[in-house]
Amino acid sequence: MTGTGKGTRVYILQLVEQLGLALIVVATLVAVGEEVAKMVSARTVTLADILILFIYLEVIAMVAIYFESHRLPVRFPIYIAIVALARYLILDAKTMGPWGLLAVGGTIVLLALGVLVLRYGHVKFPYSE
Repeated sequence: MTGTGKGTRVYILQLVEQLGLALIVVATLVAVGEEVAKMVSARTVTLADILILFIYLEVIAMVAIYFESHRLPVRFPIYIAIVALARYLILDAKTMGPWGLLAVGGTIVLLALGVLVLRYGHVKFPYSE
């Protein structure tokens, strides 16, 4: 009985992980459907609409990569953050003060530099299998 306990716990954790990822995909697809319905009813597509769809697409791609490789590339959440900040900047730029604009723009630049550092590290110091 002691030998099967650890294997069962690992299996349960893997099952919970897969169910959680499936839930994320279903919720993202529902959000995509709602966003498309809003665009159809408004009969217009804005840059903000495209950016939110791109965020949803990145979330789905991130889950797909995790299902295939069982690894989560750190770059994907950073890409999502960059697009989310760009969307925020586009939607709220009129109401933001100059310091707010600089803060959001600076954050986007810092995240982009972070991606460059990660990419350089992966090329210069690849993982050993």
